Amino acid sequence: MRAALYDRYGPPEVLYEGTLPKPVPGPGEVLVRVHATSVNGGEVHVRAGRVRLVAGLTERGFPKRTGVDFAGEVAALGPGASGPAVGDRVWGLLGRSFGSAAEFVAVRPRRLSRVPAGLDLAEAAALPAVGTTAITALRDKAALAAGERLLVRGAAGGVGSVAVQLGKAMGAHVTALAGARNLDLVRDLGADEALDYAATGPADLGAFDVVLDTVGTAHPAYRRLLTPGGRMVAIAFDVKRAAASLSYVAASAVFGRRRVRFFSGNPTHRLLADLARYVETGAIRPVVDTVFPLAEIAKAHRALESGGVRGKIVVRAG
Repeated sequence: MRAALYDRYGPPEVLYEGTLPKPVPGPGEVLVRVHATSVNGGEVHVRAGRVRLVAGLTERGFPKRTGVDFAGEVAALGPGASGPAVGDRVWGLLGRSFGSAAEFVAVRPRRLSRVPAGLDLAEAAALPAVGTTAITALRDKAALAAGERLLVRGAAGGVGSVAVQLGKAMGAHVTALAGARNLDLVRDLGADEALDYAATGPADLGAFDVVLDTVGTAHPAYRRLLTPGGRMVAIAFDVKRAAASLSYVAASAVFGRRRVRFFSGNPTHRLLADLARYVETGAIRPVVDTVFPLAEIAKAHRALESGGVRGKIVVRAG
């Protein structure tokens, strides 16, 4: 089968379309024919070699693969697999591994859910990773309540574009920080206020009950905007100052009421099914910037790294 591979850490150009044996679903597994996947920030950092303590310090284990989420159709069931049927349209995530940028993946049913009816599979591929992250951040970690004030940093990006919609659906007053050219987009997604991040600093903002940070910088400055008992959820950190960023997050969990919450997503069927319901009710819709073919996986990674992406970069595998 065709798959995105790379033989060393480095820039997007290390990626190429290669071939691997088609996976055979083991006991309890589901084989999915992947229609499309998306590009996420975490896999970009891994490919670039910025998190080698996690991904591997040396060149051993290459070629490596990329891609964490996918949308497609069930192609086959392994022995004893239950849940979806052959031909079902599904979306899902691989968990804590990479490899969905390929024609096929073999996964456990708990990593899958049915794609909402009427949703194009390329559009569907834009949602599993960022959608489940936004739900976990706002609903499960921050416990956002109706009437509260929510600030979303990076509101036009993958997670941010979903968080704006979800925050509005949960009854919050949503303030979105985004680039000037994306202010109309975030307003269309439901933001009550849309502000240019280049012209608006923390000192220009009021108080918030919840801050969702998808940018990863200036955590202390944005934490100071929280009301007493306010919650900040950080889903990104400055990889150049990773130790300092993570130490700050850890310290906030011990000292004071204004905690900064950080989590590593590992969603399963239940959360994917929750995401599907939000889509079916119209509360969340995918935002797709560009769709690349698998052969142009390097261009897809380059596009995300270049910045200014509106929503998600999608890679069509099938």
